[in-house]
Amino acid sequence: MAMSKSTNTYNRQNWEDSDFPILCQTCLGDNPYVRMMRDRYGKECKICTRPFTVFRWCPGARMRFKKTEVCQTCAKIKNVCQTCLLDLEYGLPTQVRDSALSLADDMPKSEVNKEFYIQNMERQMAASSDGTTAGGALGKTKSHSEMLLRLARTTPYYKRNRPHICSFWVKGECKRGEECPYRHEKPTDPDDPLADQNIKDRYYGVNDPVADKLLKRAAAMPRLEPPEDKSITTLYVGNLGDRIGEKELRDHFYQYGELRSVNVVAKQQYAFVQFTTRSAAELAAERTFNKLIIQGRRLNIKWGRSQARQGGVGIGGVEELEGDDTAPQPLEPVPGLPTLPPPPEELHNNFFNLPSTAASIPLPPGQAPPVAGAPTIRPPMPPGQAPPRPPAPPPGSLPGGPPPLGTPLGPRPPPGVPPAPPGHLPPLQPPPFFPPHLRAPLRPPPGIRPPTYFPQPPPIPGVGPPPPLTHGIIHYPSQDPTQMGANPDKK
Repeated sequence: MAMSKSTNTYNRQNWEDSDFPILCQTCLGDNPYVRMMRDRYGKECKICTRPFTVFRWCPGARMRFKKTEVCQTCAKIKNVCQTCLLDLEYGLPTQVRDSALSLADDMPKSEVNKEFYIQNMERQMAASSDGTTAGGALGKTKSHSEMLLRLARTTPYYKRNRPHICSFWVKGECKRGEECPYRHEKPTDPDDPLADQNIKDRYYGVNDPVADKLLKRAAAMPRLEPPEDKSITTLYVGNLGDRIGEKELRDHFYQYGELRSVNVVAKQQYAFVQFTTRSAAELAAERTFNKLIIQGRRLNIKWGRSQARQGGVGIGGVEELEGDDTAPQPLEPVPGLPTLPPPPEELHNNFFNLPSTAASIPLPPGQAPPVAGAPTIRPPMPPGQAPPRPPAPPPGSLPGGPPPLGTPLGPRPPPGVPPAPPGHLPPLQPPPFFPPHLRAPLRPPPGIRPPTYFPQPPPIPGVGPPPPLTHGIIHYPSQDPTQMGANPDKK
């Protein structure tokens, strides 16, 4: 049994004898049937150096054994766990809690003054409290900090109870394998400030690396700054869902001040809560930003906008929020996917996306499309020279202009054949997919004398001239006796 050689060695009435430790939920573990070993006056407290009752237990499977480190009197003064020395209410280091609540640590650190201070605190806690409230300056503080509510853990962190790293495995000498109760993992960087922690610094709230990390995280958290316009008393509440209505919002926001109006837009799932005073709106924004949960849904809290900065007025004379997350916004194009070209301006009722006739005809290179209604500009002519006349149409064609683009021109008639009478239309050509040797001359309309020569289309390259027709005119492939299995010469 380890004891201190101070006056506490001979003053047994100051020794602590308890039946159960003061622990947080994380250190106690998730096993409801936990078994503890109790050792009366097993060790001395690492803060006040007085002997106290030590408890030792295993918080769960594959976890390391834990034990109490400080006495219950020191734990009650700071309202901390006897094992991890974290605050019992928030689960945070004492340095973070004291800085958020603006508490000054008045506990002396010398041996004589510390013993006298602890004896006085024991008498005060025994006379004024039932043992469930904190002592000292913390027990007199009734205010709460919003920073502590944002940093506090809401669930136990059992990962803190894992075994330590096996030093033999790090050196490559562990022979236990899976039966080793320690962790076979690579250790952290020795230069990491979290690797150097002192139990007395944790208790007194001085030079705690974990507390410094949490304070930096709190400083980097987003805050809802109130607008400069003092006339704005409206808060935007988003992500309402289908079950949250005006009644639920009034029941929650009335505690911060008098409400002027509550306008709910059920289709967009947001609402505007307007207070009568600016102080009530600021209090509601501070208490509910990133912390408001109604019926299991976390609501988004933002400030509204003044009517002077917005052109249109929202519901109930309140401006809708700029950058609303719930409003539909255009989606950005996905890289790598083809994009559709914009529709032409001249097509207004083109429901089937049919291309226009003018847009389908390609223009010569270097020539811009004509503008509707613009006059035709001709190049200037030298003085004394007449403008050129348009060429005369070829014989047998319409005088209106050249044939359409893509029309095949037949060969010229041989010499000695009279040309076609003027005004006579050229014969219609069969479709290009029809075989040339199966094409038949078309009969002219009644009352018009057929010409003596029908121009034929040029031969298809690679096919050769069509075979002569020896068995009469064939209009369809089914009338060809050579393809029907019959021989016309055989009788």
